[in-house]
Amino acid sequence: MAEIIVARDKAAAGEIVADHIAELVRSNPETVLGVATGSTPLPVYEALGARADAGLDFSQVRAYALDEYVGLPVEHPESYRSVITKEFVERVGADPSRVHVPDGSLDRIETAGERYESLLAESGGVDLQILGIGTTGHIGFNEPGSSFGSLTRVKTLTEQTRIDNARFFDSLDQVPIHCVTQGLGTILRARHLVLLAFGAGKAEALAASVEGPVSSSMPGSAIQLHQHVTVVVDEEAAARLENLDYYRWAAAHKPAWQGL
Repeated sequence: MAEIIVARDKAAAGEIVADHIAELVRSNPETVLGVATGSTPLPVYEALGARADAGLDFSQVRAYALDEYVGLPVEHPESYRSVITKEFVERVGADPSRVHVPDGSLDRIETAGERYESLLAESGGVDLQILGIGTTGHIGFNEPGSSFGSLTRVKTLTEQTRIDNARFFDSLDQVPIHCVTQGLGTILRARHLVLLAFGAGKAEALAASVEGPVSSSMPGSAIQLHQHVTVVVDEEAAARLENLDYYRWAAAHKPAWQGL
């Protein structure tokens, strides 16, 4: 089962995850990270930025983004290339040539998935994959109905996901309908999954993913199939977990040598 850590707030959650990533980078400067976009991972990137400012070297780290919008120019401020550059690359001082994002350009869209899978294979595998979860239960942009064996491919976003993401755009009409996303099968190849969730709006999807049946109707439930998953949440996101008392007990009595 996943390890559940309930932090006092999202800033504390970011510190917990950043501490672990910092240990990985110190032990292996060429650590391969899977990076996510949206507001959820920002506390982690902010905490990593503070560690970079204190001297932690991210220049040899390789990173692979989960997804990208189709048809949105890379220079658009809401393209995930732009977001990853601003929130991760520039914040931690990573080498831009070692940070990869799926190609959402229309002229080569038919092969975008296969090309990104090849890049991931060349990396030797992702050491730690950061994940958020959408209100529909999606991880990456794997909407309900996605196969647990799916690889990187073009997907159609649900209207709810577009509505959720409209806050980053001037209007809903500007939110793309399609994306290129790592598949659930691709995500499950990472050696360690770290899923973050904050706020009451994520509580239902989180509980269904962690404690509900494993079902393609709830893509986040795919994490139950992975051998090393850490879920870091705030109190509001944890509110609907039936076994919350046990998760707190287990976290309080976890042997220090186990790490994250």
